[in-house]
Amino acid sequence: MILVTGGAGYIGSHFVNRYLSRYPHKQVLVVDDLAEGHREALPDSNRLIFIQEDIGDYSGMKKILSSHPVDAVVHFAAFCYVGESQVNPSKYFRNNVVNGLSLLHALHESAVRRFVFSSSCAIYGNPKVVPMDELHVREPINVYGLTKHMMEQALVAYAEKSGWSYVALRYFNAAGADDSGRIGESHDPETHLIPLAFQVAQGKRERLEVYGDDYDTPDGTCIRDYIHVNDLANAHCLALEHIQSQGYAGAINLGTTNGASVKEIVDLCKVVSGKEIPVKMSPRRDGDPPRLVANNEKAKAVLGWSPEYNLEKIIRTAWQWEQNRRY
Repeated sequence: MILVTGGAGYIGSHFVNRYLSRYPHKQVLVVDDLAEGHREALPDSNRLIFIQEDIGDYSGMKKILSSHPVDAVVHFAAFCYVGESQVNPSKYFRNNVVNGLSLLHALHESAVRRFVFSSSCAIYGNPKVVPMDELHVREPINVYGLTKHMMEQALVAYAEKSGWSYVALRYFNAAGADDSGRIGESHDPETHLIPLAFQVAQGKRERLEVYGDDYDTPDGTCIRDYIHVNDLANAHCLALEHIQSQGYAGAINLGTTNGASVKEIVDLCKVVSGKEIPVKMSPRRDGDPPRLVANNEKAKAVLGWSPEYNLEKIIRTAWQWEQNRRY
């Protein structure tokens, strides 16, 4: 049985759905406090156990681990808004680091030493080279990225001193929704570009706010590497297989190697929706690097993983979800 923390969240729920579909005889234990997640995002399956709990509750997690035969963990539970992390750093250090370390301690005491970590390209900071590989210097320029970096360093110590096997999957920009339209992206407040653009297209917002058009990029707006959430889910399945069969300690980028600017994304959202999307230009946000694009050669070599969704399909699945969202 695997434990999935934050399994009712955006990426976590897509992983849980994909895992249960891919492994028809496996069981999943989901622990989520539902601060950001949605119970409706989880499938109705007799192979899924859901427990509402805070991962920072050491005694609660110890009790859960003593009652279920967990042999590996996929850890998604964390706050993930760059902007919010800059104005409320204590919230991010408490949840992402303090609670994360409490979880690691509970797992270690319960002899669970296989771990897949939801990390982020935000740990790199401003790029020195593009695309960025896993050896790129790690100098996070926002608190969110710093919290992910701190957790990665803790995992390095557990691997070196206590024999843990782990993979830290450094996502670039997660986007899109499941092809079924049953689950998708739903944050409150929403801060991600594609869902915000589609909310404007639907008339739910007056305009889309774009932060900065004076970056050193071809059109002046930030460039990001958008990766479909199901491609991320597949990578987690492969990472689990890898540490369970061979053991591994290290970090792996998950991206497409192709960057798209904010303006390019907005233009494609207009094409897919057939709607106008008025834009308001605003000053840069604190903590936003100009360009983040992945080198994904290690993911291909170590995990045998390659992304299956192109940018247009990512945006089409997001539009399908936004028109018929369930939660």
